[in-house]
This record gives sequence, C-alpha cells and structure tokens, in this order.
Amino acid sequence: MDRKLRIGVFGGARGRTMMDVLLHHPDAELVAVCDKYEPLLDEAKARAEQCGTNVALFNNFDDFIKYDLDAVVLANYANEHAPFAVRCLKAGKHVISEVLPCETMAQAVELIEAVEESGLVYAYAENYCYMRHAFEMWQRYKTGELGEARYGEGEYIHDCSSIWPQITYGERNHWRNMMHANFYCTHSLGPLLTMTGLRPVKVVGFETKPSQDLLELGVYHGAGIEMVTLENGAVIKSIHGGLKREPSSINYELYCTKGMMESGRLSGTSTFNLYKEGDRRCVGNWEHYEPTPRIAAEAAEKYQSHGGSDFFPTHFFIEKILGRPDGEWSIDVYKAIDMGICGILAYRSVLADNISIDVPNLRDKAQRDKYRSDNACTNPAVAGDQLLPRSSFGEPDIPDEVYDKVRQLWLDGKNA
Repeated sequence: MDRKLRIGVFGGARGRTMMDVLLHHPDAELVAVCDKYEPLLDEAKARAEQCGTNVALFNNFDDFIKYDLDAVVLANYANEHAPFAVRCLKAGKHVISEVLPCETMAQAVELIEAVEESGLVYAYAENYCYMRHAFEMWQRYKTGELGEARYGEGEYIHDCSSIWPQITYGERNHWRNMMHANFYCTHSLGPLLTMTGLRPVKVVGFETKPSQDLLELGVYHGAGIEMVTLENGAVIKSIHGGLKREPSSINYELYCTKGMMESGRLSGTSTFNLYKEGDRRCVGNWEHYEPTPRIAAEAAEKYQSHGGSDFFPTHFFIEKILGRPDGEWSIDVYKAIDMGICGILAYRSVLADNISIDVPNLRDKAQRDKYRSDNACTNPAVAGDQLLPRSSFGEPDIPDEVYDKVRQLWLDGKNA
C-alpha cells in the first residue's frame, strides 16, 4: 500500500490509547472518531490538533461507518462489540475489537462467519496478552524449550469499586452492572490460551459471593473463576474480579513438561522467572530478569498505559493488514472466541451446580448450528426469554436512589 491506513475509532473513552497509537504510527493515521458523548469528541479533536492533524467527528455510528475508512477500532461498550464488528465487516472495514469479543454464543457464530465471508482482518485487542511478562512467556513458549503445557494459572484481580462512578455513570443498565463476572474472563484466561496456542475443550465455572460494598454501588456479583481443560489435557485456572488487594494483581504462571515460568506477582517484585530442567531429572537452572519487548520495542516505549501493552494490539493489527511477518502476533477471531465463550459457558456451569461443560470448536462449521439462536446472557435487551440471573446468589432489589447517588458522584467528578 502506497499510503497510510485510514482508521477510525468508535468509543472516545477507552479509545484514547488507540488514538495515541494511530496519531504516531508510521503506517496508519487517525481520521475519524465516533462517540455519543460530545465532551469526548472535543477531547479527541484537541488530541489530534496537538499532533498537527484534524479528524472527522461523529455522534452516531451510521454516519461514521460511511466515512472513508480502511479499518475501525471498536472501543465502545464491552457487551456491544460483536454486533458492531459484524456491521463494520459487512461495510468492508477491517476490525480490531476491544474486550470482549461477544456477549452470547449466537454472536460468536455470527462474528466468525462475518469474518470468514468478508475475507477481512479481525483482531482482538486483549492487551493483557502483551503485558511485558505475559508477552515474554508467549515468546519463550513458542521456542519449545519448556516442552508442552501441563498446568497454568491466570490472575486478574482489580477492585474497581472506588472508580465505579467514573466507569458506570450511575446507569442502572450499564454493562458493568448487568454482566456476570464470568463473562469478563479474557484478561486472566486469554494470555494462557494465546501463549500455548491450545484450544479449550471443557470448562467448570465458579463465582465468589458478591460483596456488600459493590451492592451499595448498584452491582451484585463477585469474582469469576474458570477451570479450563485444554485440548492436550492441560488444565488452566482463571480468576478475575474485584477481590480485595492493592495494587491490583496481574499474574500468570505456566508449568510445562521441561520446566515452568511465571510473572512477578507481589508488589515490588517485577522479575520474570523461568525454570528449565537440564539433562538430569530434578536438576535445572533458573533465569530471573526483567524482560524488554523484543518486537517493536522502540515504537512501544512511548505507550505506558496498561503496563505499556496498549500499543501492541493496534500495531500488530496494522502489520496483519499490511501482510507483514509481525502480523502473526495479532489475535484472530477464532482465538478471541475461544477466550470469550469460556466465560459465557462457565456461568452456565455456575448456575448448574458447577458441572463440566463442553466448549465447542466453532472453527468447525458443523458445530455452529446448535448455537445460532443461543442468546442466553444477563442482558435483557439481548437475551429475551433466555435471560439469565445476574448472580447465582439471587438478585436483590436495588432502589433507584443508589444509581442516583452514583451518578451524582460522576457528575461531581468524585470517586466512591
């Protein structure tokens, strides 16, 4: 291609970091931003002007998608990504989607088929796969030096209760208030699926009891836990949600047939650790070091949000579109759906007394028909008569006054 890729961003809040990447990327340019909230459009305009450029601004998606775009970044609400991705693909635009990939099994099937029919690039922006330690684990596993995965753990513990007004705006039906914790599993599970390249085949779900402080903010769910069996028999434990610890915990460990590796877990311990067994049983060597990005390191240095990982999904998406070798690090639709449907099915396991549930391989067209009309989720606007409860512990009646209070905190610019 003899020009830069023209890319638009849908969602001005989470989309800020993607805008920054596009405003400085040598092979792409930010040309349009869409959001229903005018102050975010004003912010995007100012951000572009600081870089000496102008962007088209839209407050509705119908006009935005008609603009001259090669690709779209979906940074809108997490439960709406699949429907908008399908619309973008049908309009001839490449798509990179923020977390999550889909809200229902039916959406998973529709999204995969839209990608296949369009022949366009779909990338999943699971930035935790590109956290410095997780990305190092991915690259080291690909060398084969540790053998085959046997057991892993992924942990994403992030208590958002203090900032709840700033991320839900006091909206009773905001997706963060409506969606069960198991659905939001890809930060903890995704990096392990990505680094091993293995497909999930079974899942068992659990949830912790909801906490009172979240109920006071209008949400009623605890942490989500998934026990996932992979196609080679390996087992992954995934835990995520608002349990109590500060700072937040982002941790991954993977045991293999020839050794293991883990990220630094406790506050102040940023060392990456790898053990590799030698020629003798039970005798090996440890490596302890702080990884530096091996891929696009120089370009990535200026992006520090989410541990510097926000640069890579957008960069590798661009590389994939352009047919370059580094495009191999972009997460495709099949891997994205593998991550997402584990959470959807894990919650069904929770509601069925923690039974084991088979995870379909939706690469196989013969397995898709079963799920084409499967809209079961916790969102009444999508689920219809397949609506699931928001928690296995029941659903308390939360008065409007709770949401009014949260909204006022947001309007006042205050945390809870």
